[in-house]
Amino acid sequence: MSELRIGVIGCGVMGSNHARVAQQLGRARLAAVVDADTARAEVLAKPAGAIAASRIEDVLEHIDLAIIALPTALHLTAAMACIDAGVHMLIEKPIASTAEDGLKIVTAARDAGVMLAVGHIERFNAAIAELPRLLEAPVHFTATRVNPYSPRISDGVVHDLMIHDLDIVAWLAGPERTVVDVSGVSRTTRSDREDLAVATLRFDNGLTAMFETSRIAQQKVRSLEVVQEESVIVADLLRQDITIHRMSRTEYSTDDGVRYRQSSVIEVPFLDQRGEPLMRELEDVVSAVLDSRPPRVTGEDGLRAVQLADRVSAAVAVPGRH
Repeated sequence: MSELRIGVIGCGVMGSNHARVAQQLGRARLAAVVDADTARAEVLAKPAGAIAASRIEDVLEHIDLAIIALPTALHLTAAMACIDAGVHMLIEKPIASTAEDGLKIVTAARDAGVMLAVGHIERFNAAIAELPRLLEAPVHFTATRVNPYSPRISDGVVHDLMIHDLDIVAWLAGPERTVVDVSGVSRTTRSDREDLAVATLRFDNGLTAMFETSRIAQQKVRSLEVVQEESVIVADLLRQDITIHRMSRTEYSTDDGVRYRQSSVIEVPFLDQRGEPLMRELEDVVSAVLDSRPPRVTGEDGLRAVQLADRVSAAVAVPGRH
């Protein structure tokens, strides 16, 4: 297979962006667009000469890779249709509404030999991609992800926003690490789900992480701070940059006694992977299919993120509210 035929399933905000980027890939082409609103699908399909359809079943024989960008509740049905047809998949996060459904997708894809990637796009942010090289026995993570309110999002902030940072921290902690304790609080103010949540996780090796997530803020913030014994690393995901802070202390004496002169060193490493994370994500997925290798964010990664999000949701739940 020299050129991958891509089908975008769902024409919402993310689906529209996927259709745009798919037309810029060098080893693939946009072959089909699916949406319940056929007219909407036609708008995205026409510039690429792609097929427009209202049902996923109508395009499966014409595509090699499906990008599933549907409402989360529809992921399981769409994924199973692709697996039955032997079509590889990139499923937008979260992989499914529940961990149980996520496990069904992961298991079925593995048994069928279908490549499965999950759209945790922050893994392709230049600042996040650089972090593994800079980590030296991290002690604590602090993740902040806040947004102004948007009524179009129906999920609570844990599964909508915090799940990005849960995935990042779990990935940086390592696949061998397990979360042994979860605690937190939440507030519901403008919807029927949590609009603000703060959670703390403790891993089996003592590593801790705190997550602050809100959709009732007045500004957009995306940051991850890593505390280490000799440094603090701050990753700004919006600017795609990293700042490393180190403190050096010099002791000196005066007639009045012992004093301390403190000086800080700030490093700003050059990041050579800047660019649109979505483009880098699709390039990775296309390469995974064509080169027969695992994608950067696997189905197992997506499942672990949902499992952690479920645990956080249970920990921060307000008594008496469902």
